[in-house]
Amino acid sequence: MAIPSSSKQYNIFLILLIFFTTILTTPVLAHLSVGFYASTCPSVFDTVRSATRSAINREARMGASLIRLFFHDCFVNGCDGGILLVDTTEVPGEQSTLHNANSVRGFEVIDNIKTQVDRACGGSVVSCADILAIAARDSVVELGGPSYSIPVGRRDARAPSRAQAESDLPGFNEDLRLLLSKFSAKGFNPQEMVALSGAHTVGQAQCAVYRERIWNDTNIDPTYAESLRGNCPSTADPASDRVLAPLDPQSPNRFGNSYFQAVINRKTVLRSDQVIFDGGSTDNIVRGYSNSPTTFSTDFANAMVKMGNLSPLTGTQGEIRRDCKRPNKIC
Repeated sequence: MAIPSSSKQYNIFLILLIFFTTILTTPVLAHLSVGFYASTCPSVFDTVRSATRSAINREARMGASLIRLFFHDCFVNGCDGGILLVDTTEVPGEQSTLHNANSVRGFEVIDNIKTQVDRACGGSVVSCADILAIAARDSVVELGGPSYSIPVGRRDARAPSRAQAESDLPGFNEDLRLLLSKFSAKGFNPQEMVALSGAHTVGQAQCAVYRERIWNDTNIDPTYAESLRGNCPSTADPASDRVLAPLDPQSPNRFGNSYFQAVINRKTVLRSDQVIFDGGSTDNIVRGYSNSPTTFSTDFANAMVKMGNLSPLTGTQGEIRRDCKRPNKIC
């Protein structure tokens, strides 16, 4: 490139040189796309689907657990696989925080899928965060819910986000105002929050979580509460604390909109489920989903895609973990 002779031309030349040099030397962050692994691991979706189906066939409850694991990952600092990192003495992780301890599960399933994907790809080229996102979608489909495209290309965090897990995750005893605030902070409107709550059409909760509700709350169907009290006494004890009850008594292992009918009938074990239909601003949304399974399926799928796009690490950010439980060792 010839250097201009005049002072004015030279100044313009310098500005352009700096501009193009900055573009060339600044790392370009990749965007998520469905075809991200088309050349490096074209079989990734088939491999994850097969492994997820096998896990659910072994234990029907696992589908709901993988959906919840994905949600608890993405809601904390974005979908970065941070929840998969085990605690260490030096770096306490997300798994032992209030809303995750003795609750989130499915880690061994993700580890197994990662092993199968790496074998199919001939190496570690697919992130644990992407594997979790795909497995959650496949769980929804396997349980009878809607299918949707999964943009991929996420990278894994090198460290967990424990403080954010303590503060950001919604709790089972929280009121509608706080739930709406937490979802709004992540960019979700009330309609999307209620749609995502519909994931509770599958899954179960432990007696330790719903004990207070079935013994003390008044906004619960009394006959339903009484039916649960026999296995969940009013006082805590190790034998009963882990007794499970379905979040949706009509279809604990089948994805659909019956959850919203359960909410309307006040047959819910979680306070956070009942508050979305308790005389508040989201009552009409619940009624709408109860009357239209198609609308619920569409809105749920769109909200899950949006969830998967929460602050992903891409390009040169983060890493592709070889072991989902631990960050890669830096040589």
